[in-house]
Amino acid sequence: MTVERALLVFAGSMVLLSVLLTYYVHPNFVWLTLFVGANMIQSAFTGFCPAVMVMKKLGLKTEAQKACAVR
Repeated sequence: MTVERALLVFAGSMVLLSVLLTYYVHPNFVWLTLFVGANMIQSAFTGFCPAVMVMKKLGLKTEAQKACAVR
């Protein structure tokens, strides 16, 4: 799995988790949903995402790194 794919899985999982927590636990968990969405938007503009840094430290490779390794 690449960093880009893992990031999509992570973001989607966080959104689903926060919606479930909002529905079943407490309405204030909606703030977690808003935070995840805002982080995705700022990441699209700035290119900075803390989750990507963690995933790279865990050893995941980017699509570009994986493409170079195939050649």
